[in-house]
Amino acid sequence: MSESQHRSADRPGDNTPEFSVSEISGILKRMVEQNFSHVRVRGEISGFKRAGSGHLYMALKDDQAVIDGVCWRGTAQRLSVQPEDGLEVIVTGNLTTYPGRSKYQIVIESMEHAGEGALLKLLEERKKRLEAEGLFDPDRKKPIPFLPDVIGVVTSPTGAVIRDILHRLRDRFPSRVLLWPVLVQGDGAAEQVAAAIRGFNRIQPGGKVPRPDVLIVARGGGSLEDLWSFNEEIVARATAESDIPIISAVGHETDVTLIDFVSDRRAPTPTAAAEMAVPVRRDLMANLMDLERRKLGSWTRFTDRAAIRLDGLARGLPDPRSLLDTATQRLDDVSERQAYAMRSLLRHEAQALSGIAARLRSPKQVLEAQADRLVQLTERLARASKRRVLTEQDRFARTEFGSRLDKAMARRHRENATALDQLGRRLESVSYKNVLKRGFAVVHGPDGGLIGSAGGLETGTAISIEFSDGKVNATVDGNDAPKRKTAAKEQKPATQKPAEPKQGTLL
Repeated sequence: MSESQHRSADRPGDNTPEFSVSEISGILKRMVEQNFSHVRVRGEISGFKRAGSGHLYMALKDDQAVIDGVCWRGTAQRLSVQPEDGLEVIVTGNLTTYPGRSKYQIVIESMEHAGEGALLKLLEERKKRLEAEGLFDPDRKKPIPFLPDVIGVVTSPTGAVIRDILHRLRDRFPSRVLLWPVLVQGDGAAEQVAAAIRGFNRIQPGGKVPRPDVLIVARGGGSLEDLWSFNEEIVARATAESDIPIISAVGHETDVTLIDFVSDRRAPTPTAAAEMAVPVRRDLMANLMDLERRKLGSWTRFTDRAAIRLDGLARGLPDPRSLLDTATQRLDDVSERQAYAMRSLLRHEAQALSGIAARLRSPKQVLEAQADRLVQLTERLARASKRRVLTEQDRFARTEFGSRLDKAMARRHRENATALDQLGRRLESVSYKNVLKRGFAVVHGPDGGLIGSAGGLETGTAISIEFSDGKVNATVDGNDAPKRKTAAKEQKPATQKPAEPKQGTLL
C-alpha cells in the first residue's frame, strides 16, 4: 500500500487517493510523454530567445492558443530553418511538462517552414528591411568589367551549372575560372555561400592565387524551399559588402531571390551570367578587323586628298631658281654695303677717340691738381675754425654764464660741507670713545680682539687696556678673586627664618 493510500485510509468514508505535488507532476509528465511522444505542431514563432548555453526557447501560437517550445543546443545546430519571431513553421518533437512551472512544452527535434505562403511572407519582410537599409540602392552597384582576366564562380562543383558556365565561356571568350565549391541548398548552404564571397574578396592582388575581376553566384532551378539559402540575410549582406562586382544567376528567369536585388547584375540563368561576364571573341575579332579596314581606308583617303592639295599648292608657287637668284643678288648688295658701313664706322670712332685723348690729362697732373686743392681746403678750414672759436669765446664773455657758474659751484660746496659736518657729528655721537671718557675701558687680547669676560683669561696672558686718552699693556696675574668671592658666599651662614606663631586652640 502506497503512502497516499495510507493517508486515505486514515479518513474513514473517503476513498479518494491523496498525492503530493511532486507525485502528481510526475504522473502528468509520464502520461503526456507516453501519449505524445512524436507530434508535429504548426504555429507562429513568438518570443524567440537564444540562451547563453545555446538552447533555444520560444512559443508557438495560433489565433486561440499558445504552447512553449524548447530546442536543445545539439539539435539547434542542425536545424534547417533559423527561427525568428513572426515565422510560421512546422516543428516535430515530443510533448513534455516542466514541473517547476506547471507548464507543458514541446521539445523540438526538427523545424520546417509551414508552406510557401509563410516563406513568401518572410521573404517580403526581409526584402523591405534590407531595402530600407539601402542594400538595393542602384547608386551602390558596381559596373561589370568589359573583359575580365579571372572569373570567380560560387556554385556546386558537381551540378550542371558549372559545366554550362565553363562551356559558354569557352565558346564566347576563353577565360581563367576559379571555382569555390559550396552547397547550394540545405543546412549550412547560406553560410558557405557567404563565406565564399568573402573569401574571394580577401584574396590580395598580385598573390599566388589571382584575384577575380568578377564573381558569378549561380544555382540551377528549384522550388522556393530549394532556393531559400539565397534568400538568407547572411548571403545578402555578404553580397552587399563585396568589393568585386557580382552577377547573380540563381534559378530560372521566373525565380527571384534576395541576392538578385543586392548583386550588381542579375542574370536569368547561369548561362546568361557567363554571357554577361565576357564578350564574344569572334565578334571582337570581327570588330577589330572592321576597325582596321576602316582605318586603312581613312588613311588612304587622307593621303590622296593631301597629295591633290599639295599639287594645287605647288602650281601656285613661283620657280625656286628665280627666287634664289634674286635673293643671291640682294645678299651681294647687302654684303658690299655692310663692308663700306663698317669702314666708315671705324673711321668715325677713331676720330672721336683722338679728340677724347687730346682732352685727357696724365695721372701725375691730376694728382698735383688734387694736392693743391687739398692744401687750399686745409688752409680754409683752419681759418674758419679759428674764427668760430673767437666768435664763441666772445659770445660766452658777453653772457653771465661764467658768474652764474661760479656762484652755483660755491653754493654746492657749502651744502656739501654742511652735510659732511652733520654726518661727522652723528658718527662721533655713536662712537665708543665717548663711553671711555666716562671712566670705562676696553680690554683687547693678544690678537687684538675684544675680551668681554674674565672667565676666559689665563695667567700670564698679555692684554692691552684702552682708555679714552690711550692704551696700556698689561699681563694677567691670576683670577682668584672671583673664586674667593664665590667661596665666601658658600661659607656665609644661612639665616634662619623666624618661626611663625602657632594658632591657638579653643580647648
